[in-house]
Amino acid sequence: MRLVLCDDNRILCEALASIFERHGHEVEAIATSAADGIAAVVEHRPDACLMDLRFPDGNGLDAIRVMRRRVPDTKILVLSCLADPLLLAEVKELGAAGFLRKDQKPDSVVRALEAVQDGGVAFDPKAARRPVRQTTALAHQNRLAALTPRESEVLHRIVAGQSTKQMACEMEVAICTVRGYVKAILIKLDVHSRLEAAAIASGRQYRSVA
Repeated sequence: MRLVLCDDNRILCEALASIFERHGHEVEAIATSAADGIAAVVEHRPDACLMDLRFPDGNGLDAIRVMRRRVPDTKILVLSCLADPLLLAEVKELGAAGFLRKDQKPDSVVRALEAVQDGGVAFDPKAARRPVRQTTALAHQNRLAALTPRESEVLHRIVAGQSTKQMACEMEVAICTVRGYVKAILIKLDVHSRLEAAAIASGRQYRSVA
């Protein structure tokens, strides 16, 4: 099976590549950003792409949408530390062939890949048994809980209306570091703007204006 591995953790990708190659699969490319992942899939048109949902440059779900549209024959197997049932449901709706958590043993990932190769699907049974329907408030709580302490601090500053420059100054970090935190927050909360993120943090329902 020809593969593209897409995860911002290159060490993890290289370890998986070694495992997959020992089982007879061929890793065509390793990408550590959403944009590079899309480019690699378009260029190599692999049998499958194993990918995460969190990237500094974008949302993995958006990348899956593009991949499915441009290279529909490539099967997508998500490997993520985000185990939100709502994410699982959305991954299924996008037509991905599988969803596994990163705490899986390597052999489990290999078996999942082989199931996909045989035309099946590979969704984590533990995640599948969890209720998919949750209230919006509970879903938001789960996503907020996934933030790191530093990301939570940045989110609180967003709610307070601080600019990127002000946050960088007060937190004594580079502006690009703050931007990285903001991107991570948007991905984890599955929103597209600081306004939406602030609304979730404040417990409000946000609706975009068409």
